[in-house]
Amino acid sequence: MLKFLSRVKIEFNALDPRTASCMEFLAQCNSRKAKESNPACEVEVKRGKVECAPQITVTFVNGVEEVFDATATPAQNIRNLILEKGRQLETEQMFREAGESWPVIIPEEELSQIAPPTKVSSHFQLYLLGLLYFYS
Repeated sequence: MLKFLSRVKIEFNALDPRTASCMEFLAQCNSRKAKESNPACEVEVKRGKVECAPQITVTFVNGVEEVFDATATPAQNIRNLILEKGRQLETEQMFREAGESWPVIIPEEELSQIAPPTKVSSHFQLYLLGLLYFYS
């Protein structure tokens, strides 16, 4: 998960009963696997008398920052959103490295084309004929 992030900031009041998502997300960030995926990712925790609701702010490696309301969003959902956006970043980088434009624009005429038929092996054709014969 940290592989796609450059910074994580978790803010909560230690006495606030709504901190479960923050604590779970912090535990995920501190796991050995997460730390090994990106040791350079900075994880900052602000505890204390924070007056606002618990929140998690993540900065992706491309600089995009996203803030999550930790009272309304479970830690697993935040993790899944990070992984989804990270896969998009990887795909975009792969296309750019290959010299392709991003986003990929598929011409309208290609979207409406009918796919060519696939070749079916002769063994499979005989099997289907046998089934037709057996059930007829």
